[in-house]
Amino acid sequence: MRPQGEIGVRVLGLDPGTERTGYGCVVMGADGPVRLASGVLRLGRGALAERLDRLHRELVRLFTTYQPGECAVEGVFHHRNVRSALLLGHARGVCLLAAAAHGVPVSEYAPATVKRAITGHGAAEKERVAAMVGGLLRFEPENEFDETDALALALCHLEAARPLRLME
Repeated sequence: MRPQGEIGVRVLGLDPGTERTGYGCVVMGADGPVRLASGVLRLGRGALAERLDRLHRELVRLFTTYQPGECAVEGVFHHRNVRSALLLGHARGVCLLAAAAHGVPVSEYAPATVKRAITGHGAAEKERVAAMVGGLLRFEPENEFDETDALALALCHLEAARPLRLME
């Protein structure tokens, strides 16, 4: 059942990490984008396999609960620390797997693309992105950058996919 005023596809934004993964589910409403849910999945610092398993279980819960029609995930970007990049790749893989298992198409966006879509500047600071996301969605972020980054991904996707939906 759709909440009143929900006129578009639900988008689940995911900001993957092996200790913390941000999520944000948004939809286009009659008066602009609406935040349906958001937060941070705290995966702890145990063995990597256990954290990835917990991430998968939590993502299955999110996909089942919010039933998004599309998913936006932070894309691969260059990282100075090779180990960090590899760990991030594991978390991204779990996000892609969970979406595919639920039949949800995934779009990937580079961090600079998301920042540019939200703030107009591809090198914007996380605080600026969080402030803009809070303003666009009319809520007060709690300095959870993983959460606001995930919401920014979802908003970026709503904007990027809008011309395609208008042609349908």
